[in-house]
Amino acid sequence: MTIEGDTARDGGTEDVAGPTGRSGRRATLLVLADGRMPTGGHAHSGGVEAAVTDGSLANLSDLAAFLVGRLTTTGLVAAAFAAAACRAGTQPGPATRAPHADHVPTASVTPVTIVTPTTIATLDAELDARMPSPAQRDASRAQGRTLLRAGRAAWPVPPGPRAPHHPCALGMVAAGAGLRPSDAALVAAHTTVTGPATAATRLMGLDPLAVTAVLARLTDEVEAIALAGAEASRRPPRLLPAVTGIRLDLLAERHRTTALRMFTS
Repeated sequence: MTIEGDTARDGGTEDVAGPTGRSGRRATLLVLADGRMPTGGHAHSGGVEAAVTDGSLANLSDLAAFLVGRLTTTGLVAAAFAAAACRAGTQPGPATRAPHADHVPTASVTPVTIVTPTTIATLDAELDARMPSPAQRDASRAQGRTLLRAGRAAWPVPPGPRAPHHPCALGMVAAGAGLRPSDAALVAAHTTVTGPATAATRLMGLDPLAVTAVLARLTDEVEAIALAGAEASRRPPRLLPAVTGIRLDLLAERHRTTALRMFTS
């Protein structure tokens, strides 16, 4: 699960260590992308339940089209913001001075690497502005909060907003786990389609093997979106992708007012 060519852009060795010097980067990436990680995603269908309810998602072909639509809109935005948050959580800050630094020789003051929670907060605010649906915003923050809890149980996650949007939380956790921005982008793109696909299996009684085949046919698109998101994440926050999935917003708002539902969103 590594984006081809990310070594040259993000630095470090391909098969041994991430930016923090941790070994097992690829194995760590698999843990973060594993659907069994308790991130709260099982409670959210990503619009699938509302689409099934209104009849616009009725079979495997509909599911494939739905997943492509999610991937190329909200998936691109999520990949870019996850990568940007990962970069913000790992970038070096200015050297700090020890207490009473006037009495300490300059040579003995060791520069340290600090995180910049204000930058992550800025990213979170920019992502909030890209979500016109209150239901979408609430769902994203709920998943982000749960992901942070799971991430902090395993890794030294950098500080940031208490309940960030899911892509920002993913970037923060990826930074704490010693992963690269391109890794965070790949996980974001991957979960954009795997979560809804799992929900569709539960809601429609689809053959799990057939759903897996749909996901397998999307791997090239997932990797392309992840790469595009990782490249875009180098821009200033206000210039990050702002692609909107209007149908997903409408489905989210409709789902929120549905009396009987299996998923939170």
